Amino acid sequence: MNSVPLDTVWNPCASEREYRNPILYADYSDPDVIRVGDRFYGTASSFVHTPGLPILESEDLVHWRLISYAIPRLPVYYDGPVRHGDGVWAPSIRYHDGWFWIFFSMPDEGIFMTRAQDPRGPWTPIRCVQAVKGWIDPCPLWDEDGSAYLVHAFAKSRCGIKSKLQLFRLRSDGSALVGDGRIIFDGTETQPTIEGPKLYKRNGWYYIFAPAGGVKQGWQTVLRSRSIWGPYEERIVLHQGNTAVNGPHQGAYVELEDGSGWFIHFQDRDAYGRIWHLQPVSWHDDWPCIGIDQNNDDIGEPVSVYPMPSCQKKILGTPIAEEALKEIGQKKLDPPTTTSLEEKANFSSATDLSDEFDGPDLALQWQWEGNTMSPPCSLKERESSLRLFAYPCPGEEFWLYQYPNILSQKFPAPQFTVDAVLTGMAGEEVLSGLMVCGETYYYLGALREEQCIRLVTGWGSKEQKDVLYKGLMFESEVFPLVFRLTIREGGQGAWAWSCDGRTFDAIGEPFQAVPGRWVGSRFGVFSVCIGDGGLLSGSGWADFERVEVIGPSENFG
Repeated sequence: MNSVPLDTVWNPCASEREYRNPILYADYSDPDVIRVGDRFYGTASSFVHTPGLPILESEDLVHWRLISYAIPRLPVYYDGPVRHGDGVWAPSIRYHDGWFWIFFSMPDEGIFMTRAQDPRGPWTPIRCVQAVKGWIDPCPLWDEDGSAYLVHAFAKSRCGIKSKLQLFRLRSDGSALVGDGRIIFDGTETQPTIEGPKLYKRNGWYYIFAPAGGVKQGWQTVLRSRSIWGPYEERIVLHQGNTAVNGPHQGAYVELEDGSGWFIHFQDRDAYGRIWHLQPVSWHDDWPCIGIDQNNDDIGEPVSVYPMPSCQKKILGTPIAEEALKEIGQKKLDPPTTTSLEEKANFSSATDLSDEFDGPDLALQWQWEGNTMSPPCSLKERESSLRLFAYPCPGEEFWLYQYPNILSQKFPAPQFTVDAVLTGMAGEEVLSGLMVCGETYYYLGALREEQCIRLVTGWGSKEQKDVLYKGLMFESEVFPLVFRLTIREGGQGAWAWSCDGRTFDAIGEPFQAVPGRWVGSRFGVFSVCIGDGGLLSGSGWADFERVEVIGPSENFG
């Protein structure tokens, strides 16, 4: 499957030689990144979206592409109504012994692991390393003597513990924890809500990079010790300071061949989710400073513009990198597509996030809202068309908040426009359209009722079942219908519709996009049966010919 560049709406280049933050204006939450050879690989939380555990690749730490997923579907206990905010939390990715490893938690089920020899897959079926409730954010480390360890945090909502980090020995094959764990750091007094630990070894020191202080307004802490079991010294190494970047924390440290250090972290931007920033890292007396100390408080602050990492130098010259590539089997990995700066700077249309549904599989940017009722869709019913099958919502009432068969993708930039072309639908009381997902959600669609087609807008929330507003009714087939979503800076949204794709009429009221549980807002297409009507599950359907993500629109009505 082809990769999907993630910088086609938001340009992370300030100039030929400088990048600007954020480098990735999309909700790849709780990032972790490693370098293997001359490439960087990252992953992120995916919660209940499927496929899960996205795998990202970069040549320069600034431009990223989505290349695969490690989990095709969540375990069967995630079937049914969507369990918003559960699922895959805060993964760690590592390269060891010829394998890419990802450790992650599902907060109600335990700590899990999957691995692959090629980051594009196949990834092994997930394996439960420890069945336990409330242990989160695991990260492994294989030491020089062959010993393996795993550090993790706690979710108070599940187990009543917070602000503590625990360390275990780990089987060398990553399959299970060994013996009893030990609390190696208690941040209750000085580093409240410390979590998301990432474990490294450098210059004989063991380091734990960990966020503290909470998602919105927290900071980045680093712990260090000569022994992996502690005791650990602590230092705050990155905070907001006098910048506009709230809560700059939780991420990954990487080093280049020239010894320069870099840190990728997230910033929570409400409807836009947890977007990526890249910071330079300097070292003094074996302590890191992340960003630049702009206000002389001995703590780094985030940069907005900075010289590009020196990735133009080949990293293959280092023995570790050469051995890593040898272990991977270079012939197995597709070489990265080299893109010129001129091409990287051409961001007028988000063609790579758009989809004409002309391939054998769904494009990588799409995820379902949860484990779907099957079959969720087909790309074979009509040429260059997506057919979504309509099912009733789980439970007894029409409530899209619980419906897993919504095909969605992340907000890609501060402002953008989406056109979804609906070319046909079947089934009485089937509603199909374009949607903005969140804890409060909004949609524009077509409802088939009494053998007619009616335009509708609607909304609902985690507390409010759906409210429909019925509009124009067409007594004959009116397709194609083009549904347009426009998102402006700050997440303000508006709807419009068209029969020809050229002249659009505004419909419904403007709305404010709202984040989901631990995730940003998303847009997507759906088809759902809203009444019993004798319709068999999956016998109704909607065909979408195209979903196009384009530049900002002035069509706010």
